[in-house]
Amino acid sequence: MITFIEGKLVEKSPTHAVISCNGVGYLLHISLHTFEQLKDEENCKLLTHYAVSVDVRSGASNHNLYGFVAEDERFLFRTLVKISGVSSNMANIIMSTLSPDELKNAVASKDISRIKSVKGIGPKLAQRVIMELHGKLDLSPMLGNISPPSGNTIRNEAFSALCTLGFDKTKVDTVLKTVVNKTNNILTVEELIKESLKVL
Repeated sequence: MITFIEGKLVEKSPTHAVISCNGVGYLLHISLHTFEQLKDEENCKLLTHYAVSVDVRSGASNHNLYGFVAEDERFLFRTLVKISGVSSNMANIIMSTLSPDELKNAVASKDISRIKSVKGIGPKLAQRVIMELHGKLDLSPMLGNISPPSGNTIRNEAFSALCTLGFDKTKVDTVLKTVVNKTNNILTVEELIKESLKVL
């Protein structure tokens, strides 16, 4: 099993990073949270999770590596994918919509609506996520400290990232225009993606 990859950071986007290690370029899917934490330095290290998914219709298998800056996020990701109805891609979307602390806050306060704000999660799955995580996470630091979620190039990067996550291009374009106009175009790429994910 590959537990981490350390090497030269040759590419970084809100949805993936490419690390060159011993002549091999590894593409790792990352969350928006990891993207924000990943420093723009030549050498970097990402913890990894190897996932295999099988297409029910074709029977083809997909092999993907997911990367994380911190063990805390990887543990949350691995706990999420053990929940019935949560795929690796869904777990990555959850970690892109909510930071580790925001997710823990939602679980600690049993805030179903917060979990439902993630694209693709309905009431039943949101409740299941809270129930499953509640018994597996140390939520004591969160109790009593529940907090709310926090030019063209920026919009293009956000558009590309959201489409990569599987959202409809037309809807993404409409939502981005609305968010940009509402915020007077003062958001960073990360902030724009987060705000858009709340609407998509």
